[in-house]
Amino acid sequence: MPDTLSAVREQQGIALEYLLIDGGSSDGTVDLIRAESGRPGTPVSHWQSEPDQEIYDALNQGIALATGEVLGYLHADDVLAHPRVLQRVAACFADPSVMACYGDLDYVWRDDPARVVRHWTSGAFDPQRLRWGWMPPHPTLYVRRSWYATHGGFDTRYRIAADYDLMLRLLSGLTARQVVYLPEVLVRMRTGGASNRSLRNILRKSAEDYRALRANGVGGVGALAWKNLSKLGQFVVRSSPLIPGHSPRGGEGGNARRRRRGRNRQDRACCGSLVTASRA
Repeated sequence: MPDTLSAVREQQGIALEYLLIDGGSSDGTVDLIRAESGRPGTPVSHWQSEPDQEIYDALNQGIALATGEVLGYLHADDVLAHPRVLQRVAACFADPSVMACYGDLDYVWRDDPARVVRHWTSGAFDPQRLRWGWMPPHPTLYVRRSWYATHGGFDTRYRIAADYDLMLRLLSGLTARQVVYLPEVLVRMRTGGASNRSLRNILRKSAEDYRALRANGVGGVGALAWKNLSKLGQFVVRSSPLIPGHSPRGGEGGNARRRRRGRNRQDRACCGSLVTASRA
């Protein structure tokens, strides 16, 4: 949690509303949050600590409290990759046609966050890729708050895969021109999430993923199989660094042109809301 708070505090060039939703922790987390909220110039605009119905209920509370034009999530113990992450994201939304933005993610050791164990290169969005089990890393996804007002938040009937269900609902209704891919690492995520904490959770996650695929009319067993198989390359392949603003083939794609235009209009970049949910 201290690294998470520090990474948010160090963000530059963005008007930020930071919401901290704690599930009644008793391990000292509340003391950290209280100290952070009392710092001069802190981005923390609201924090609370009370029992909830697990992580997705906490995130839904954050959605209800948020007032920024764009909304993203940073889970406790995860960190933003560099101090300009949120500024880069905000620049994408300077284009009013953009509804969502995402990037790449590094999984790092819990006890040694400098050591990368998996690298997730998302790639450009195409709605058809959803049928092949494709998804962006949820911690890197930012969405206009207006979408939540129309379509709702996380479905808490899912215990582990509500984020996947939400992304399917979101992305299956958007075109490639409405979604921007930033080809750079936005978040460094510590290993040990709920979905892979035990064999039981892995099996439950697969069952919930299948239910989400069917509920959203995106696919079935084939998509689920490809979704899981696609993760293997994250352990053995790390893509070469990309210069932001250029496509993997060396040319400037549509997303890159929109990002460049957005950077030229940063004085009009939107205010964003960031939600962190914690529990012990």
